[in-house]
Amino acid sequence: MEMQVVNSMNYEQFVDVFGNVIEKCPLIAAAVWTKRPFSSVSALEKSFGDFIDSLPRSGKEGILRCHPDLAGRDLLRGTLSAESQAEQNRAGLTTLTAGQRSQLSELNAAYKNTFHFPFVICARMNDRESIMNQLSSRIHNSLEQELQTSIKEVLKICHLRLLDITGPAAHTTKL
Repeated sequence: MEMQVVNSMNYEQFVDVFGNVIEKCPLIAAAVWTKRPFSSVSALEKSFGDFIDSLPRSGKEGILRCHPDLAGRDLLRGTLSAESQAEQNRAGLTTLTAGQRSQLSELNAAYKNTFHFPFVICARMNDRESIMNQLSSRIHNSLEQELQTSIKEVLKICHLRLLDITGPAAHTTKL
């Protein structure tokens, strides 16, 4: 998608296209729309990152709470966003054995009990083994450490979703 097309979108079109680059947070896309025109996809991505960085801690935690548990209830009910479904599938989380699903469920519950938001990792950059290892490891982080790490993961997800929408060639294309 050319940046000229992105920059010519009205508010509704922009939110329809970019409303889930940050999971279940179309409000962020609505805020980013006001920063048009974007000179490149990198500039668009920076606008998403700058908006998130400007949020208070409670806003960042809210973004994390919009993410589903990995291989959790939403996956089992078939209510994941299309993006999350594809990402969890790619990471091998849709084909867990009963034992693996139980282990992941227990780790997810312990993590949420500790941090009060779900474990967030860029599933597309990991496989089920590395996800389990990261979850087991990160549960020992401080709240501040984990908040920062989780937001970095959100930004990785955002980056890949923007590339999915715009195509990799557009990432460096200037207007």
